[in-house]
Amino acid sequence: MIKFLDLHKINLPYQEALHHKMQEVIDKGWFILGEEVKMFEKSFANYCGMKHCIGVGNGLDAMVLIFRAYIQLGILKKGDEIIVPANTYIASILAILQADLIPVLVEPDSKTYNIDPDLIVEKITNKTKGILVVHLYGQLADMDKLNAIGKEHNLLLVEDAAQAQGLTFRGNNTKAFSFYPGKNLGSLGDAGAITTDDDTLAEVLFAMRNYGSEKKYYNEIIGVNSRLDELQAAFLNVKLPNLETENNRRRQIAKRYISEIKNDKIVLPFCGDFAKHVFHLFVVRTENREHLHEYLKENSIETLIHYPIPPHKQNALAEWNNLSFPITEKIHREVLSLPISPVLTDDEVSKVIEVLNRY
Repeated sequence: MIKFLDLHKINLPYQEALHHKMQEVIDKGWFILGEEVKMFEKSFANYCGMKHCIGVGNGLDAMVLIFRAYIQLGILKKGDEIIVPANTYIASILAILQADLIPVLVEPDSKTYNIDPDLIVEKITNKTKGILVVHLYGQLADMDKLNAIGKEHNLLLVEDAAQAQGLTFRGNNTKAFSFYPGKNLGSLGDAGAITTDDDTLAEVLFAMRNYGSEKKYYNEIIGVNSRLDELQAAFLNVKLPNLETENNRRRQIAKRYISEIKNDKIVLPFCGDFAKHVFHLFVVRTENREHLHEYLKENSIETLIHYPIPPHKQNALAEWNNLSFPITEKIHREVLSLPISPVLTDDEVSKVIEVLNRY
């Protein structure tokens, strides 16, 4: 069986270094906001070309804290509208709701699956104060157009980069990252981070993630407990130097899929310049997804569905269930994610291509 994602195999080359780091942390006896967190924050900020990195508990917390920090600074206020893609993982929308802001859903571009900038302007009202951009599947959204819209309408842009570690971003917007184990840069548990060039915002975020405290037992603002774990930071410090190499391997596999899969029943992703994307997922579409899924399983190829139900059709958001976003709904009915990871061999890639071309 060609696994969709073989985490054991992905982490195997780091095994000795990970064990060594774990022992280091245990021996130091400092488990919360220690040297490993500081080292990762500095290294990841440099890697992203940003001034500050704030390590937090997970990717959802990263987004929630960004919005709450902007509210704390008076840049946003509760009840403001934030434009967000209809075609996204529900975390993007939960973050807006948990910050007491109002999500306004916009359809994606049917080729890229990311938010369609041409549809945003018609959704802007006097209550609209920001756009949450999602780089879905590790595909760069159209940041040239989005940054221009933000500037023209004086809108705050925040980027959900949970699936986009290593993406070449355009602009210095504040970004939220997840290091869930299956991400391109994956921890061995939950972990997240925020990057920003805004000194004042960073100061608020560093306090907010730690009970609203800059000095122990002195709480200046209402905060939460969402700190990047010292041990997870240590693991990320081991893996970060190899991220670019692993992303390049993903690009190589994606190029082969796009150039060699020749089947009219399968819609391949539109990529344009491969260097812009990091291919966290390689998502195809087909009208009879379940049939293709079973066919690949019978041929020993594991696939997953990202995601079967769009956010506005989830029971958790029942008040939106009557809304219609036909492009989003079509995508969620038809998408299937093929295996793509840095440990996939050339022979395995060839088999996936050959089996799909026989479908």
